[in-house]
Amino acid sequence: MSEVQTLFAKRLHDLRRLKGWSQPEVGKLIGTSGAIIGRYERAEMMPSIEVAKKLAQAFEVTLDYLVSPNDQPNLVQDKSMLERIRAINDLSGDERERLLYVVDGVLRDARARRAYASV
Repeated sequence: MSEVQTLFAKRLHDLRRLKGWSQPEVGKLIGTSGAIIGRYERAEMMPSIEVAKKLAQAFEVTLDYLVSPNDQPNLVQDKSMLERIRAINDLSGDERERLLYVVDGVLRDARARRAYASV
């Protein structure tokens, strides 16, 4: 059993428990059975890339988080924020740059206000 397989199994189990989902519920979400999810969680087998992508999408984490030692799950708690991020990714490069310029300005102002408020 590889380190990646062990890590994947633990992350999958932890994410499922965090969401409060059963193995059959996760299986249904991605088009497989609860028994297969159990085998993934026990590191008895690894999913295909396609199935791993479906799992990452279901848990709203990156595929990288599921299979690498990176401890940042990249969970997006706010669904509307996730939708906005996806919409931004669909913009052209020029539109995205303009939007990010505005966002950077707002963030810079917010940080400055917080810094002055704590003085």
